[in-house]
Amino acid sequence: MASSRLRKLSPWIPAALAVIVIAIESTATMSAENTSRWLLPIWVHFFGPITPERWAVVHHIIRKTGHFTGYGLVSFSFFHGWRKTLESAVGGLRALWVRSAVLAVGCTIMVASADEFHQTFLPGRTGRVADVGLDTCGAIAVQLLILAVMPLLLRRGHSERFLATLAPELE
Repeated sequence: MASSRLRKLSPWIPAALAVIVIAIESTATMSAENTSRWLLPIWVHFFGPITPERWAVVHHIIRKTGHFTGYGLVSFSFFHGWRKTLESAVGGLRALWVRSAVLAVGCTIMVASADEFHQTFLPGRTGRVADVGLDTCGAIAVQLLILAVMPLLLRRGHSERFLATLAPELE
């Protein structure tokens, strides 16, 4: 019985870990002021000195790239969970992927919204609707990439092995 429950929950472990990482990053410790303290020395080490004005722009770009990339990975982990959960309920591989992708984006939007709402209560943090939009763009970009790459892998002769790992019931 416990083994059956663990088997059903195990595809969701990456999504749970991704949400935990988001929760940790959604603290005052990861505010722009605090991340600048440790990112600036790394930047200077690799690229040399930078003016404060230019650093403000670079730092902003680094943080926003983190939003886009991080929530893209959150979306990827939700895709995995949904794909494994729905694989026996959805008829056809394409329908499974599309449904999993849509649900993954929806879950990512909920996590991003909750994260930004939470940040409105923290000193040094701001909750911004624009960040939810950026996070959603990262999620959509990753899902489009998944939906573009998976069929290519199937066409290149990886189909038997790839299908077996994706959805053994659909072969």
